[in-house]
Amino acid sequence: MEQELFEQRKKTMEALLKDPAYVPMKLKELAILLDIPKSQRDELREVMDALVVEGKAGVSKKGKYGRPELFALTGIFCGHPKGFGFVACEGMEQDVFIPADKTGSALHGDKVQIVIEEEAPGRRKEGCVIKVLERANKEVVGLYQKNKKFGFVIPDNVKICRDIFIPQGKDMGAVNGHKVIVRITDYGSQKRGPEGVVTEIIGHINDPGTDILSLVKAYGLPEEFPPEVMKQIQKIPDQVEEGEKAGRLDLRDLPTVTIDGEDAKDLDDAVTLSKEIRDGQEPLYHLGVHIADVSHYVTEGSPMDKEALKRSTSVYLVDRVIPMLPHKLSNGICSLNAGEDRLALSCLMDIDGKGRVIGHRIAETLIHVDRRMTYTAVNAIVSDRDEKTMEEYRDFVAMFDLMKELADILRAQRKKRGSIDFDFPESKIILDEKGRPIDIRPYERNAATKIIEDFMLAANETVAEDYFWQEIPFLYRSHENPDPEKMKRLGLFINNFGYTLKSHQGEIHPKELQALLTKIEGTPEEALLSRLTLRSMKQARYTTENNGHFGLATRYYTHFTSPIRRYPDLQIHRIIKETIHGGLSDKRRRHYEKILPDVAVQTSSLERRADEAERETDKMKKCEYMEKRIGEEYEGVISGVTGWGFYVELPNTVEGLVHVNELRDDYYVFDEERLELKGEMTNRTYKLGQKVKIQVAAVDTFARTIDFVPVREVG
Repeated sequence: MEQELFEQRKKTMEALLKDPAYVPMKLKELAILLDIPKSQRDELREVMDALVVEGKAGVSKKGKYGRPELFALTGIFCGHPKGFGFVACEGMEQDVFIPADKTGSALHGDKVQIVIEEEAPGRRKEGCVIKVLERANKEVVGLYQKNKKFGFVIPDNVKICRDIFIPQGKDMGAVNGHKVIVRITDYGSQKRGPEGVVTEIIGHINDPGTDILSLVKAYGLPEEFPPEVMKQIQKIPDQVEEGEKAGRLDLRDLPTVTIDGEDAKDLDDAVTLSKEIRDGQEPLYHLGVHIADVSHYVTEGSPMDKEALKRSTSVYLVDRVIPMLPHKLSNGICSLNAGEDRLALSCLMDIDGKGRVIGHRIAETLIHVDRRMTYTAVNAIVSDRDEKTMEEYRDFVAMFDLMKELADILRAQRKKRGSIDFDFPESKIILDEKGRPIDIRPYERNAATKIIEDFMLAANETVAEDYFWQEIPFLYRSHENPDPEKMKRLGLFINNFGYTLKSHQGEIHPKELQALLTKIEGTPEEALLSRLTLRSMKQARYTTENNGHFGLATRYYTHFTSPIRRYPDLQIHRIIKETIHGGLSDKRRRHYEKILPDVAVQTSSLERRADEAERETDKMKKCEYMEKRIGEEYEGVISGVTGWGFYVELPNTVEGLVHVNELRDDYYVFDEERLELKGEMTNRTYKLGQKVKIQVAAVDTFARTIDFVPVREVG
C-alpha cells in the first residue's frame, strides 16, 4: 500500500473511532462496515495496528478495536535510567513493559493510562502510555549544567531519565555544579523534553552536607516544623506536673532501665522485670514494658498531631535525624530520661516458664528510670561477664541476667511456633566533621539488642490480641502470607541445593521457612537462600484488619512501642487510653472507623519513603567512601546475578557490580532458573552466595554505582 493511501486510511479510521456512535468492532466487522474486500483486509490490519502503536486506538482481548481509553489500564509508571519503564497495574501479576519510544511525557511515579500492544504467551506484556493522569514530579532536585544561552538540570533520581531544559533567565544565577530545585512548567512530549524554572539553589555539589540535603529535598522530607507547632510546643512543660500524676498506677519504686544505642536521644521504652518462684509450679516472670505516653502531650487534631501524621515516621539518615515530633518532646518530656518522673503507657505481663503470656494489664502509669543503659554495656554484662562493667552496674546485674533468661525463653517459644528470624547485618557509616565517610562497618545484633527486641515483640503481640478480641477499631501491623507462585519458584530453586519446602494446598507455614533457614545456617549457600527467601515474602504494612504476621508466625501483631517515632503507635495509644477511661462511645467508634483506613495507607506509604531515603543516603556515602579506594582488592560474596553481570557484597556491606563484559575468560550466559552466569566453553559459573575476589574499578557518585572487576575466586 502506498504511503499516501496508508496515511489517508489512518485518518479515516481515526475519525471513525472518535465518532460517539462507534462501538468496538473486530477487523472483519470493520471491513464489512467500510465495504473493504477480503483481499484488502491485511492492509486494514496494518492501518489499525499502526493506530494502536501510536496510542490512537486500543484493542480488546477479543480483538475488537476502539478508542484507546476503552481498553486502557491505569497504573503507576516506574522509570528506568535507560529510558524505558514499567507500569504496575491493579490486579495484574506482572508489570507491563513500556519501551523507551512509547513512554510519552511520563516521568517516574506518574499515574498513567496505558494500552497493551503485545501479549505473546510466555513473554512480558508490552504497552504504550496514552495519557498521564496525575503528575508525581511537580518539583525535581538535580545538578545544574549551564550552556551559553540556556541550562539544563540532570535529575538526582536516575529513574527520571530526561534532563530538564532551563530557559535563559530562569536559573536564579545557578552555575555549573550547583544542586538546585526546579519547578517543571512543561512536561514536554515523546519527542520534546520537559522544561522548568529553578526555584532554589541548595548549594554546590562539593560543599559539605549538600549531597544529603539534596536528597532530603528530593524525597520531600519535611525539615522545619511549622510556626503553629512551635507555638504549641512552648505550652508543654519541661517536667511532669503534680496534677498529671493523679489517677495513674505508680511504678516509681520498681527498678527500671532503658537500653538503647549510645547515640539514642529519644528513649521511648523502658523495662522492669522480676521473677516469682511458686511452690510446686514453674516460675512466673513479671515483665513491664513501659512506653512514653506521647498522646498525653500530642492531642488529636492539634497542630502537632497533624504535622506528626503528615510525617508519619522519623527518618534516620547517615548524618541527621528528621524527627516526627519536635526535639523538645522527643528528647525532653517524652523521652524516658534517667532520674526523671515520666508518664507512660505500660503493658504489664505475667509470663510462664514456657514463654506464654498468661495474664496482662495495660495501664496509664508513672515511672522513674534508674539507669540509662547501652546495648554495649548490657552485652558486656550478660555475654562477656566483663568485671569492670559488672561492678559499675552491680545493683542491676541480677536483673540483666534475668532479662537474658526470659528473652531466651521468649525467643525459643517464638521459634517453636515458626517465627522467622533474618539476621542480615546493617551498616554503620562513620563520618568526620565535614560529613565525609571515614569507616563503614556492619552493625551486628548482640544479646542486649535481642533482649529489647524480644520484650517489645511480646508487648506488641499482647496489645494486638487484647484489642482484637475487644472488637475495637485498631491499627495492626500485618505481614500477609507469601504469594504461592513465589513460594513455588523458591521451592524449585532450593531443590538445586538438595532442600525442599513442604506446602499444603499451595500454602506454606512459616515453620517451613524457619526450618530451611536453620538447615542452611553455616553453609556456603546460606547468604543466597536467606536473601531469596526474604525476597519471596511480602512487605509488612499497616492495616485496620487483623491479617496476622506471617514472619513472626502470630495471629496478632501491632506497633505499640515507639510513639515518638511512629504515628501508628501514637494513634493506637489514644484508642487504648480512651478504652481504659470507660470505653469508646458509638460516636468515637465511628470516628476511628472513618479515619483509620487513611492513616493505615498513609503511614505505610511514608514508611516506604523513609526506608528508601535511608537506603539512598547509605548508598551515597558508601560510594563516596569507595571512591577513595579505587584499585584496592577485597573478598566478597555474590549477592545478585542478572543478565548484565553479578553484584558482590563486601564484609562492610558495600555492594558493587561486576559487569558481564569484565568476564573475559569466556562468553557467559545467564541461567534465570538457577540464577547463575555460566561460561559456554569453561562451564565456569558465578552464582549467588559464591565467594569471589574483586578489585574496585570505578565509582559514579552521581548515579551511586560502584563497579568491580574480578581478580580470582576464593575457595
